[in-house]
Amino acid sequence: MLDQLLNFTFLNKAASFSIPDILAALGISFVIGLFIFMVYKKTYIGVMYSSSFGITLIAMDLITTLVILAVSSNLITSLGMVGALSIVRFRTVVKEPLDLVYLFWSITTGIIVGAGLIPLAVIGSIAIGCVLFVFVNRKTADTPYVVVINCDDENAETQSTSMLNNHTKKHLVKSKNVSKNGIELTVEVRLKDSSVKFINDLLTINGVSNAVLVSYNGDYYM
Repeated sequence: MLDQLLNFTFLNKAASFSIPDILAALGISFVIGLFIFMVYKKTYIGVMYSSSFGITLIAMDLITTLVILAVSSNLITSLGMVGALSIVRFRTVVKEPLDLVYLFWSITTGIIVGAGLIPLAVIGSIAIGCVLFVFVNRKTADTPYVVVINCDDENAETQSTSMLNNHTKKHLVKSKNVSKNGIELTVEVRLKDSSVKFINDLLTINGVSNAVLVSYNGDYYM
């Protein structure tokens, strides 16, 4: 009687995975996830590095491998997994577009390892890592900056614009605010080289009270 109670029907429908197979898949997935984490850490170009995001990449790889192993067991499990994952909603805002590459990379390798295509996962990860190392860490002098200049009158504005024209590769006025206190110019510039000494030279112009140089990431708000 006890044997009949413990003989659950759904256990007979699930495909069996040996413990060595499961440990091998998780081990390979962990190593690849750790490689993704190291590439992310070495190629991070921001200021506020988030270690939790790097750990998320490893966990995402492992979880995806487990999901694929479960889905590949039988049709019932795959349908149930699809239905369960369809109700999941992620609300975390991705601040850097490149972070999406690492998330998709981690999920993809988890899928490939879970499907048993180990050489594809290893070779593909090494190739992607090399590409990111080459292009993300590449230094460029064409970095955009924004210069904010406070002028007392139009004469100071004209001289400031002329100096920007001489010391930068190109410049574009993003905004101009005029008030009784003076004129505020916001200009996007491309430097000729890495030198930013022209900001100091702007203060030598009669009528320029303040000059600020900030990095420009492409977003602009009025």
